[in-house]
Amino acid sequence: MSLSPQRTKAEHEARGFSYNRALCAVAFLVTVSVNCVAAESPTNIFTPAATPAHSIFDLSMLVLGVTLVIFLVVAGLLLYALIRFRQRPEDSNREPAQIYGSNQIELSWTVIPILIVVTLFLATTRVILGTQAIPKPDSAMNVTVIGHQFWWEYRYPQLGVVTANELHIPVSDPAHPTPTYLTMSSADVAHSFWVPRLAGKTDVIPNKINTMWIDPQQPGLYLGQCAQYCGTQHAKMLLRVYAQTPADFAAWVNQQRQPAVQDFAANPIAAEGQNVFMRNACINCHAINGTVATGRFGPDLTHFASRDTIASGAIQNTPENLRAWIDDPNSLKPGSLMPAMHLNKHDTEVITAYLTQLR
Repeated sequence: MSLSPQRTKAEHEARGFSYNRALCAVAFLVTVSVNCVAAESPTNIFTPAATPAHSIFDLSMLVLGVTLVIFLVVAGLLLYALIRFRQRPEDSNREPAQIYGSNQIELSWTVIPILIVVTLFLATTRVILGTQAIPKPDSAMNVTVIGHQFWWEYRYPQLGVVTANELHIPVSDPAHPTPTYLTMSSADVAHSFWVPRLAGKTDVIPNKINTMWIDPQQPGLYLGQCAQYCGTQHAKMLLRVYAQTPADFAAWVNQQRQPAVQDFAANPIAAEGQNVFMRNACINCHAINGTVATGRFGPDLTHFASRDTIASGAIQNTPENLRAWIDDPNSLKPGSLMPAMHLNKHDTEVITAYLTQLR
């Protein structure tokens, strides 16, 4: 049955429209991809800032290069077959010659993938050994990391400092390396410590000690994320690593070693807030050095006001946000294990004034 000229023309127009639409979609995807790669992200694995991250980046480029070559070869052969053996008007309706088996081809697609897998395996092993098996230098700083639902606890045993959610470390000079070694475990469920620009993921598991090290060479803030689902607020269990110059880090350590502020003679509202805080259940979960608050279920608040964020990096540390957090944590971080204290407005205000003085 023959087709009418009108129908044939309509089909050609439809095919042309579909082809143009496909080209536009491809162009859009390419543009979006380029923009995403070009955009500077604080968690961009393609801008490594520490030795472990550089090793992972180099390995990623090797894997990406190998897989790109595989893709180009396979796609090229497929495109060649589609063009070379496409149906032509002069083709007969006879079935083409059938060819079964080719020892050369079968040997090639067996040996080549094996060689590729072995190469990638050896390259990966080299990176793992290079980051995990090197001896720990005497100049290294030790930090104990404890994962909680849904926040991070940091202890500096050599320095006598305990803090939460914001990890401060000194930068490492390549001429005189001073890496930071993290000894990690969990107080409840499985977590995963991941700061993409500094190192790979390391699981934080109850009743098990895992270690990793990082050595950023440039001062700055490096962001990360708990990379293991650990409950309702897993997505807001964020990581903030502050790499500081030796002088700035020493100043931070000196500040953190100071006892909590106790003299509020010039700030009667904060003094009243301290009394209200110490009379409530806050002291069962939080610790403030030099006071009766010795709880360990929640973050240490001795120098709470020196931190940039609250709720494990999810919220900026401002009086307004702090007031809302004290009133009802779940309004800002649903699933938070900190209960709403149901304080009256006055008590909430004075406790906020007290906590904002703990620098």
